[in-house]
Order: sequence, then structure tokens, then C-alpha cells
Amino acid sequence: MRIDFGGQLRDEPEIRAGFIGCGSHAFRNIYPTFQFAPVKLVATCDLSLEKAQAFAAQFGAERAYSDYHAMLQHEQLDAVFVVTNYDAAGRPRYPQITIDCLQAGCHVWIEKPPAATVLEIERMQAAAARAQRHVMVGLKKMFFPANRKAKSIVQSDEFGPPRLATIQYPQYIPTREEFQKYFEAREDRDESPHGVVSFLDHIAHPAALLIFLLGMPDTLFYERAANGAGMAIFNYASGAVASLVLTHGASANGGLEHTLIVSERGQHVVVENNIRVLWHRARHSHYGRTPDFFEADAQSASVVWEPEFSLGQLYNKGLFLLGYYGEINEFAMSILENRAPCDGTLEQAHQVLRIFEAFGHGSGKLIPLH
Repeated sequence: MRIDFGGQLRDEPEIRAGFIGCGSHAFRNIYPTFQFAPVKLVATCDLSLEKAQAFAAQFGAERAYSDYHAMLQHEQLDAVFVVTNYDAAGRPRYPQITIDCLQAGCHVWIEKPPAATVLEIERMQAAAARAQRHVMVGLKKMFFPANRKAKSIVQSDEFGPPRLATIQYPQYIPTREEFQKYFEAREDRDESPHGVVSFLDHIAHPAALLIFLLGMPDTLFYERAANGAGMAIFNYASGAVASLVLTHGASANGGLEHTLIVSERGQHVVVENNIRVLWHRARHSHYGRTPDFFEADAQSASVVWEPEFSLGQLYNKGLFLLGYYGEINEFAMSILENRAPCDGTLEQAHQVLRIFEAFGHGSGKLIPLH
């Protein structure tokens, strides 16, 4: 028996889940999502037992642990959620924790970035295959309702094949020297460059969105400005071209992100700051041959979608608009329906890490991604 997002009791199944990590991001964005998804939180775990106990009390878990190995041993869990930090070398801690959870027979959801290297992703893929369990990564841009609406338009017969895409995202691009120092760093040495850790942490967002909308590109070429801003160009075998505009130094006061997808049929889709979707599809008028630029009929005029905020509904909560509900619900439903997750897969995470590693080759050169 569970409470659905409409506040009604439902005799529906839930997954039994443990949670490793009791930090600020998990507190604000992941734990609260369980009230809307078919997830029964059984146990929490943190290096601080006091924090784990406080989170258990706050979010309704039955027990708390300070050692996740003990939690895996003593609890009967379908899945484990993991939100942790980096080690001293700036490496995400997810790979080994994920493998341990898989070996205990659990499906695993981990936050991004899932790893520091492609090889670590491949280790998790091999462990998941051996355990016959799934791992899902918190690539939330794939679950933003605005982005999913844009993709549904782009995939429609009316829109036609996409030929150009531009994704704007506020991010610093490290220098090649910073990348080299990061890749050579070890946990027992000096801390790796903060700029590379930040890049790893955030490039997952626009890279995942690019993969979600157009698939994995074939090549990367980028140039870096003196302050770390820059522009990357991706080429596709289909003939499409995509640009990633990394606007480090821009104002953080609204309008941080902008996505544009152009078809070959005189149409384009715009996603403004992740919440407003515009589909421009008016037919072209012949220049100089008509006095009326308002001639498009309702079936070919532009369309706008955006949430309203006057009512307290799930669809206008940040947990929904920022994709957290979508990804957590998809993970839980994939377990209940005995299938692989539709998005946020390890294969897509593998593609994101390939793009991250490619940036490490440095600017001004064509870098293969396959």
C-alpha cells in the first residue's frame, strides 16, 4: 500500500531501497522524490551514523547504518541509491560502491558524474552484466519535461530530420595542462585541479542532453577562450552538426541555458532555460510577394508550452521540472517491470565520459569520439 502523487492510497508494489549518502544534494533533491515514486526507503547509510539516523527519521526509513557493507548484508533490498562526493584526487566514489551493491544483488541508481574514466564505466557494465542487475545514472537533463517535449517534436514526422543543434550551458573549460594533471593525479598525492573536477561534474548535463536529442556524435572540435569559455562543434554521420556553447563568465541571473534544434523543413524548436518550449513551424513567405506576414494558419503557427505556477501541482515543482521525479520513477518502474531503464543508462554514461575524456586532448584539433 502506497500514497500516489494525488494523495490517494494505492495497492501497488514498491521497491525496497537503501540509500548511501546523507548530504545536501540528496536531502534537497533525491530523498524528497520518494514520496511521489514507488520507493519504500528501508535504510539510510552515511559515514556519520548521527546523520544517517536523522535522515532515517526525516524520510521514514526503518534503520540507519554507518557502513554500507553492513547495510547490504543485513537488509533485503531491491535497490540502492548512492549520492556521495569525490576522493582526494577528485575521482567520484561511485564505481566501487556500485560494484559492491551489484554483487549484493541490488539494482543501483547513482548520481552523476558516475566515474572519472571510461574504463571505470566499463567495470560497472561488466559487474552489472554478471549480476544481471541494472545501473542507472542521474543524467537528469534527459528527464526534464521540457527536454522530453522537445525530443518528441524533433522525432515527429512533421519536424523532419534535425540538421543543426546549439546547446548553451555556463561552464569553464580547463586547460590541457589542467586535464593532464587531473588524469595523472592519485588519491595519495596533491589534490587535482578544481577546474577539471567542476568540468567533470557539470559537462554531464549538456553532453547528456546532446546525446538524448541527437545521439552520440562522431567527432569533436573545440576552441577555448582566454577565460575558459569556449565553443565545441560536434559532427554526426547523418550530416547533422551540433555546437556546445560553454558560457563561463556570463551572468548567473537567469537565462543560463538555451537549446535550439533546427530541421531541414523550415522548422525549429527552442527550449528556454529548461522550462519554456517553443515550436516554430510557420511556412516561409516569398520575400516581396506578399504584404501579409500573419498569413500562417493555426496548424502551422508557432506553439508554446510552459508550466503555470498558480496551483500547487507536481508538474510545477522543481522535483518534476528538474527531472528528479522522472528519473527516480523510471528507475523504480524499470525494476518493478523487470526491464532496463529507458534513459540514464550506463551506455549513455559511457558516451558522456568519452566526451569528457576527449576534451582532455586539448583545443584546436579534430578528436574522434568512436
